[in-house]
Amino acid sequence: MSRSETRSNARYCIVLTAVSGRESADRLADSLVRNRLCACVSVVPGVTSRYRWQGRLETAEEVLLIAKTSCSRYAEVESFLSREHPYECPEILKIPIEAGLPAYLDWMRESVSSRC
Repeated sequence: MSRSETRSNARYCIVLTAVSGRESADRLADSLVRNRLCACVSVVPGVTSRYRWQGRLETAEEVLLIAKTSCSRYAEVESFLSREHPYECPEILKIPIEAGLPAYLDWMRESVSSRC
């Protein structure tokens, strides 16, 4: 196991990413849910991000996407976001969900099921 990997028995996860505008956020969120990659994507406007990019300190107004999915679909979510995200180097972070309301987790599982 590499240093960046964590030990977890989580079956579900949250994927975070941010984009520069609402149109991009809505397009990504709609596609993730429509394609059953995520059960739900919360779109949070008005996020101010400060970061270093190409040697300069930057500040940007962004829209945060909080995507809920199963860990088994994470690789597909990452691949989709890597391909469709407008940024050269997008933030794509996986956060394991260790526990949650069983009914909600069941709904998530059904929502990302590949069977329609």
